[in-house]
This record gives sequence, C-alpha cells and structure tokens, in this order.
Amino acid sequence: MTRPRPLAPDDPLLPPRFAGWFAGRGWAARPHQLAMIEAARDGAHVLLTAPTGGGKTLAGFLPSLIALAERGAVPLPLHGEDRTKSPTGRNALSVEAWTPFQKRSIHTLYISPLKALAVDIARNLEMPVAEMGLGVRIETRTGDTSASKRQRQKVDPPDILLTTPEQLALLLASREAANLFRGLDTIVLDELHALVANKRGDLLSLDLARLARLAPQHRRVGLSATVADPDHLRRYLVPQTTEEPRLARLVTGQAGAQPQIDVLESEARIPWSGHTTRHAIPEIMAAISRARMAIVFVNTRAQAELAFQEMWRLNDANLPIALHHGSLDAGQRRKVEAAMAAGRLRAVVATSTLDLGIDWGDVDLVVQMGAPKGVSRMQQRIGRANHRLDEPSKALLVPSNRFEVLECLAAREAVAAGKQDGETRREGGLDVLAQHILGMACADPFDADELYEEIVTAEPYRLLARETFERTLAFVATGGYALRSYERFAKLRQTAEGRWRVANPMVAQRYRLNAGTIVEAQMLTVRLVRSAKGGRPLTGGRVLGKMEEWFFEQMTPGDSFVFGGQILRFETIVETDAIVTRGTADEPTVPSWQGGKFPLTTYLAQRVREMIAHPERVRNLPAQVAEWLNLQAWRSVLPAADEMLVETFPRNAKFHLVCYPFDGRLAHQTLGMLLTRRLERMGMRPLGFVAGEYALSVWGLRDMSRLDLGGLFAPDLLGDDLEEWLSESIMLKRQFRNCAIIGGLIETRFPGKEKTGRQITFSSDLIYDVLKAHEPDHILMRAARHDALTGLLDLQRLSDLLHRVRGRLVARHLDRVSPLAVPVLLEIGKEPIFGAADEDLLGEAAAETLIAEATRLV
Repeated sequence: MTRPRPLAPDDPLLPPRFAGWFAGRGWAARPHQLAMIEAARDGAHVLLTAPTGGGKTLAGFLPSLIALAERGAVPLPLHGEDRTKSPTGRNALSVEAWTPFQKRSIHTLYISPLKALAVDIARNLEMPVAEMGLGVRIETRTGDTSASKRQRQKVDPPDILLTTPEQLALLLASREAANLFRGLDTIVLDELHALVANKRGDLLSLDLARLARLAPQHRRVGLSATVADPDHLRRYLVPQTTEEPRLARLVTGQAGAQPQIDVLESEARIPWSGHTTRHAIPEIMAAISRARMAIVFVNTRAQAELAFQEMWRLNDANLPIALHHGSLDAGQRRKVEAAMAAGRLRAVVATSTLDLGIDWGDVDLVVQMGAPKGVSRMQQRIGRANHRLDEPSKALLVPSNRFEVLECLAAREAVAAGKQDGETRREGGLDVLAQHILGMACADPFDADELYEEIVTAEPYRLLARETFERTLAFVATGGYALRSYERFAKLRQTAEGRWRVANPMVAQRYRLNAGTIVEAQMLTVRLVRSAKGGRPLTGGRVLGKMEEWFFEQMTPGDSFVFGGQILRFETIVETDAIVTRGTADEPTVPSWQGGKFPLTTYLAQRVREMIAHPERVRNLPAQVAEWLNLQAWRSVLPAADEMLVETFPRNAKFHLVCYPFDGRLAHQTLGMLLTRRLERMGMRPLGFVAGEYALSVWGLRDMSRLDLGGLFAPDLLGDDLEEWLSESIMLKRQFRNCAIIGGLIETRFPGKEKTGRQITFSSDLIYDVLKAHEPDHILMRAARHDALTGLLDLQRLSDLLHRVRGRLVARHLDRVSPLAVPVLLEIGKEPIFGAADEDLLGEAAAETLIAEATRLV
C-alpha cells in the first residue's frame, strides 16, 4: 500500500473529481467543509462544531477521501522508522527507510459512540466512494462483526475502519496493533461531546495516547454538535504536555434553520407529579397522524414500554408504530432501523438509542415525552427531524407534570437564545487507568516510565501524579497491598529487563472478555417459548432481548409484564434465561431498569428559577400552570431566582419542611440524607424525606418552624455529616462493585460462562470489606469514592447550592400545605422503582385533596 501524497499549498482545496461530484448532485461544498480540507493541508488537529444536518460527517471524511484518491506509488514505512518533516509541516516519511514488503495499514480510523451509527456512516460513505470510483475499502468493526472478519482485519485492514471505543481498546491490546496502525493518517471522532463525558471517554483518551506513540504522524478530527465550551473538546483532541493546555484548531459550521419547537398545552388535566405522560397520549397520536414519520423520545426504557403500550391501545388508525431501546434484541432493533430507513413506519418510540447522528431521512417530527432535562440533549434529539441544514427541525415537547411545563418552556427559550448546557472537566478514572495498563501489557511488555509519559498526554490524565500511577500499576500487578498474597490477583510480571508483561496467556484472554467501561446490572436473556401440555414451558424459544436479573427475582411464576411491546407471562429462570410465554393480563407490571434517569442540568434549572421569579412571566404561562403558581404566590411566596424558599407546615400529625432548590434529584437526595442526620442530632425526630427534581420534603415528629435555617443549610453540612453518612451507607460498596469490574479486580465473563449478578455482588462485597479494613486507600476504593461524590451524590452541585443560598433563604411558616409543595408530597409513600417510570401515583383524587387543602380560606 502507498502513502497518500500530502496536499501542496497551491492545490485547489477541492480537487476536480470531488468538485464535479458536488456539482452533479446540485450541491456546493460548504465553508466549514473546505476549512476541514485546509486543516488537513496544514496537518492540524481540528474540532468541527456544527448543527445537525450541516454535513459534519462528510466534512470529517473529505480530507481522507481526497488523500486516498491521490495516493501514489510510495510504500508505507515499517513501524519505528525515522520520519522527516514535509514542506507543509506534516510528518512525512523518510524514503530511505521504506521497504516494498509492507502489509496494509489503516489510513483513517473513525470512532463512534454507537454501533448503529458506525454502520450507518459506513453505508453513507459508500455512495460518494462508488460514484467517484475512488477504490477505497471501507469496513466496520463492532461487537456484531464476525470473529473471522475481525481476525482478518488485523492482517488485511481496510483503508477506512469505522468502530467503537471498546473495539479500539481490544485492537490496541493485540500484538498486531503496531503493524495495524503504523501508517495511520487520520482519526475521526464523531459525536465527540457524547464520547468525552464519561468513562468511555477516559478509556478513549488513553487509547488515543497509545496511537500517538504507534503513529506519531496522525492527526485528529473531532465532530461535535454545538457546545457551550468548545475548548474542553479542543484540549481532549490534542496530546497534552505538563505546560499550558494545547488546543485543536476550531472550525464552526454555519447555523442552520431555527428549529420549530412547540410545547403541548394539553386539553387534559396536567398531572401534579409522575412521569408517564399518559394524559397526553391521544394528542401525541394526533400529532403522529399528521407527520410523515415521528420519533417519540422518552427518558427511560420503562417509559418506552409504557408509552408504546398506551399508543398501540389508542391506535385506531392502525398506524405502523415500533419500539426501539437498548434491552431489545439486536436483531429486532436492526429490523426497526431498516423499516425506518425504508419509510415503512409512521412512529418509533425510542430512548437514547436513537439520539445520535443517524440520518433517518423521512423523520419530520420529534416528540419528547417528559421534560428533556437538558438543553443540549434536547437539541440533539430535535436534530433527528429534517436532518438537513436548510430545513427547520420540528419538535413537540410534552410535559409529564406541571413542573415539567416550566422546564419545557425554559428549554425552548434556551434553544431560541442559542444557549447550551455547560460541561465540567473530567478527571480520568483510576479504574479505567488500571484496565488500560493491563491492555497495554497484553499487547507487548512495556516500560513503566515510557507508559507514564504516554498516559499524561491524555487530557483527562494530564495531571496524574507519578505516585498514583505507580500505585495503579502495583494494583494491576499484584492486586494491591491487602490482596497481594492471592495468586489470582497477580496479573503482571517483570521481565529481566524490567519491563512489565502479562503473568500468563489466560490473563490476556480474560482481559479481552471483560474489557470496556459500561457496567450494567446483570442481565437475563428473555426467551419466549410455547407452553407444553400440563403448562410446563418448552426449552429453546425466540430471544426477545435482555432485562435485569433483579427484576425477575422479584417475580413469581405467573406474573405478567410488558416487554418489547408485548404482554408476557413469567414462567421460570433457567441458568441465564428468563423463560416467558405470551400473557393476557389486563394490568401487567411494567418493567423498570436501574440507572435510566437523566439528571436536570444546572443551566436549565437556573432558567426555571428565573421563570417563576417574575410575575409577568407567570401570567403568560399555560392557564393550568399560571393558576397553580398564582395560588402559590397568594398562599406563600414565589422566591427570587437567587433565593431558596423553605416552607414548614403541619399535616396528618407530622411536621413538614419543604425546600425548593431546583437543582435536580441527585443533589436533592444527598441533601435530604444529610439534613435528616442533622435534624436527628437537633432532636427533631425526622421520619423520612423525598426528593424530586425541583423540591425536597423532610417530615418528622417535631415542629421545625423555629429552626435556624441558616445553620441547618450551612455549607459545613458537607463535612462531618457527609463522612459519617458515607461510612455507614452501602452506597460506596455498590459503587466499588462497578469500579472493581472496570478495573479488572472482578471478572464477570469467563470462557464459556458468565457470573450471575448475585455471584458478582458477593465477591465484590467480600473484597470491599477486606479493603475497608486493611487498605482503605486502595486505588479502587479511591475510585469508588470519587465516583460516588461526583456522580451518585452530585456533591459539587450540592456544594454550589449551599453556597448560592447562603444568606438568601426565604422562610414561610404555614398552617397547611402550599400549592408548590403538592407535587413533592405526592411522591411520599410511593414504592421506589429505580431508574424507571415510578408511576404508582396516589391519583388525581389525592392531588385534588391536597390542592383543596392548600387553597381553602379557613
């Protein structure tokens, strides 16, 4: 294979063959697409931010297609040979070092956060390649790629490989990595804003650092939706140093047509609380009937099942409607996607599985059921409609309850103003670092000094201390101080030259089975069978998808539930299969999944606070919501945007304290746990609390109206109270389980078998107790604590809250419940269903009783 000729400074940016292709389709290259070719000419790392439909993907690939079309007859170098600088500043290759006996090497590597997106982009790329006769080989590599094809790609790779972060990690952990990537020219990172926000981004950053060592001549291209802080992504793209952070070049695409966003003013009574949006489904069906094709987005998989079931029940016109979420069988999801692409569907109910990048063509309406919880997320979803720059995307936001009406209106205003949610810098996870260290040892023995210098070029690990690296390496090698006497935790050995290698081949095999950073609850395969005579289920059967093990552990044979849009009857569990038959129950249980809820973003929360603080804006709200807030202003008060209202009142022989931070469920839950501890010490005898996205209610046996609220909500709440609570709770133990899986301490998959959730939890709890007693500062204990504080507890946001309201607390001591407190009080007594629709509502009768109590004159 030959290396592409670098673009000369006087070359036209768009070669004639490509200019002709654009003209033949009635197109002209957009300015940002030409700017990306210019960045390639300069050899620059570059970030392109552009709205949906702006041709980001084509812009990212154009330089590669041009270079591959113009490749000459010069062979690739061997890995490790010297390189010289080209006149354009790009790293060129020393002709003297070249040899004609080279294997192929990947030219362009494309990384996508979704398998389906990688497949879709490959399909879209094939069209210009074929029409221009470029002779470029394009292939995908995902978890669905056959083992034989994956093996062949290592020795005979395509020109352009489209893959995911997990597959890249596996490739770099193989012995073929050096040859496979030695001629790498370009890395395209699509939907970069979605990749960098979590541990997948941490692992990807480390893999990019390794690619910089294997192929120092390569450059990186980031493609992203418009973001509030592009510098965060620009730093991520560039190998960093210990000096000032380095930035990639920024190219900004032209703004597209302003999206048309409507917020449904339902004719039905808007619920006070809950998340089913069931009241508005007839109006959603009417909107679908007027559209060519609609995507109905929901925030959890359980909501998707419930919404699909209700929509199908009301589908008198027999419209073709489908369901798409991550627990459904991959084959079923592919069928839905194919039907969408062919225009055979009128609507698809979906979770975040359809959020990103894929162009579905005929979709002209996006319906968001429930508040979007963030401006950036909403814009991402809205962009699925009319996936073209010059046509406005159309969206219908459907609030689930009255507070969500405010949130939807605030989100629409933010989009109109061109605002985005902000992102905070991530500190790279130590459990991810441990996994990467093991992967590098699987590829080849490494020198610790060289690996450390490589790792700190990754932006999330730029500030990694050498001592922390050494301790992480020691953990991978021996398990750490408390576990080093157990042979099964010893994964690395040092060679006579001082390099680190895997202890035995089985270590590498188990790494390949367990690599990745996505930890889900343990799943069972849902298998549909026919009942045999006597009611005994048959073996075999059709696979419908996967569901969490704990869900079935709560069921008894004969219970019914909804999954994949079908009513099913639970029969039994056989090894890792949940055996089900078709059910006929009128009121089936709706499945729920852990970890499905999105947190309310800080920016959107601030806009909601500002909205209710101004009487003139309240008057212009939908009638039901305006009436509710006016009643609140009459009975109590609507706080200013920089204030926090705290109400106290008696009810049903108990005393309630309700505050309204508007800072999201995670921060409110942590605040509730800490407040109850402090109130207990103050003798208030608290009985419990409930936290919502907007408010927090604590109730107890003593009157709390005379409390010093300034002292109660003081920032020192995050001191001893937090430490005491953490030491007593099981939260760290559960977070440790995830870190232990990612860090490789606990392996869930083995050749030919897989651990059950119960086995994993037992192993994790046992190790946690040992480390807590004998090595509390173990690397994975540190990782678990960090994740708990920044994720589950949302500690930084809670700290910001407490400092924001210091000296700005507004107290109201009432004789009964206030209108604003009704939604959070309706949450009391509901059975918690983690990450799901949690819809065992007390009912509108209970809500009307509460509101009548809140507004009566005497």
